[in-house]
Amino acid sequence: MSLLFIVSTPGAARLLLPLISACKRKGTRWSCFFTNDGVNNLSEPGMKEAACCAERVVVCEHSWARFMGDTPCPVELGSQTQNSIMVGEADRIVSL
Repeated sequence: MSLLFIVSTPGAARLLLPLISACKRKGTRWSCFFTNDGVNNLSEPGMKEAACCAERVVVCEHSWARFMGDTPCPVELGSQTQNSIMVGEADRIVSL
């Protein structure tokens, strides 16, 4: 089974990080798409380390530019097209 976390709200890291830990313990494959001001969650402590265990982590490039400016993006920049592809590949989706 694979999970896709769609992160579109600030403060979601407090839920996302424990969910990622549970995925790692259970051996569940997971990916993550960050959009809107949910991109701010990538600045949270532990998020970059957690992202390295994902199958794929993509950030909406327009959201990144809007909310993070010129800050270098630590993961793959993409678009809502990548989000749609990831949704199609996931067995389950969790929206935060």
